[in-house]
Amino acid sequence: MKSLTIALSFLAIIVIVFLFANNNTELPKGWFPSGNKPSEFKMGIDYSTHYNGNSSAYIQSKSPAGKEFGTLMQTIKAENYLGKRLRLSGYIKSEDVEGWSGMWMRIDGENYMQMGFDNMRNRPIKGTSDWKKYEIVLDIPPDSKSINYGVLLNGDGKVWFDDFKLEEVDDNVPVTNIVSEKMIPDQPVNLDFEE
Repeated sequence: MKSLTIALSFLAIIVIVFLFANNNTELPKGWFPSGNKPSEFKMGIDYSTHYNGNSSAYIQSKSPAGKEFGTLMQTIKAENYLGKRLRLSGYIKSEDVEGWSGMWMRIDGENYMQMGFDNMRNRPIKGTSDWKKYEIVLDIPPDSKSINYGVLLNGDGKVWFDDFKLEEVDDNVPVTNIVSEKMIPDQPVNLDFEE
């Protein structure tokens, strides 16, 4: 009986080591994975590469990822920020990003209606780059319900991110929405599809 107990204990240790070795991605506290294929990406904490302090977060494609994307993100209630302008800032480093990467922030209202959004799609991070500071600035409408933000990786490569801040800024700091008032036409355009 004693040898069976020892054998089972040894087997349990092997299983735990195997699981840890194959899933050693410790997620940063307060952050969770998402995206259209988060299982195709490794996400976690890197203690050897960081901008400041002792660690950073990372997202890395597991295999050729095509058009899939993974994101490491947070969601917070909007109530403390209603009617304010917020800046999300942080440092990102990239390695062999073949698709694109970016910091992102989305403001949701009732029933998850999108009220503000920027994912840096118009200023993507590509290729290999050293640590660089990025910023997103959005207004938080009075009827907002949640603020969502993170970093995404679309396609192959790896990105690290560190030293994020979410802070109120005044109206002198311009918003970075992908869709701005200047991009929205005053009148309908090409409704007959002849142009």
